[in-house]
Amino acid sequence: MKYLGLLVFVLLVAGAAYTGSTYLPGPFYAALEKPVWTPPDDVFMPVWMVLYAMIALAGWIAWRAQGFGPLLWLWLLQLGLNTAWSYFMFGEKQIASALIDIGALWVAVLAFIVLAWPVRRSAALLFVPYLLWLSYAAALNFEIWRLNT
Repeated sequence: MKYLGLLVFVLLVAGAAYTGSTYLPGPFYAALEKPVWTPPDDVFMPVWMVLYAMIALAGWIAWRAQGFGPLLWLWLLQLGLNTAWSYFMFGEKQIASALIDIGALWVAVLAFIVLAWPVRRSAALLFVPYLLWLSYAAALNFEIWRLNT
């Protein structure tokens, strides 16, 4: 029973990943002008698989430590914003909306780290690579927006 909760968090993250994956980059993204420091397309999936595992584990740890409270609401918020980014960027092809979304996502992830730190440092630390990746992704999103407006 102890790990049943973990399964719920894994399923929530898998659902978000699946939903996000329904909006693929495709020809729209391929045609965009991108900075030279854009990673190859085959880098994104392995990075996100690791990050999604860490996101699920962090949520589960936070839930076990504090139950359903502000920390878990932040966790759910970041998951929703994470899922929405693919919709904005690839589904709607709205680079500026995706940029706003990733900015809000970055703030939500940072807030989770700050609030989780005194509760369970392990949950906070699991979000640090996520914040670093989002920082890079936000800079990339900004630069793609700048180059294509």
